[in-house]
Amino acid sequence: MNMSIIIGKLVTAFAWLLMLFNLLHPFDGKIVIILNILLGVTAIMHGLQTLIFHTLFSQALPLRAKDYINAFVFGVFALLYYRQRLLQHNADASRKR
Repeated sequence: MNMSIIIGKLVTAFAWLLMLFNLLHPFDGKIVIILNILLGVTAIMHGLQTLIFHTLFSQALPLRAKDYINAFVFGVFALLYYRQRLLQHNADASRKR
């Protein structure tokens, strides 16, 4: 599972870089419009995922600004990472009892 999260984060980072590069140096043709729309949709979806992240994990884990940025940039892959972290935290807490 950890390797799939890492690969997913790499693919997501590449997609963000491609869409942001398109804003600075637009590509030729209609791909410009598609990438701009995709950037808007991606930003909205990742914003919603960050809200979900806050709702699910803010009570259970100490979160910093870096965690919220990670959730916004990497979306579901960050959610999966923090889910694993929460499960590990709960398992460690139950062993100590």
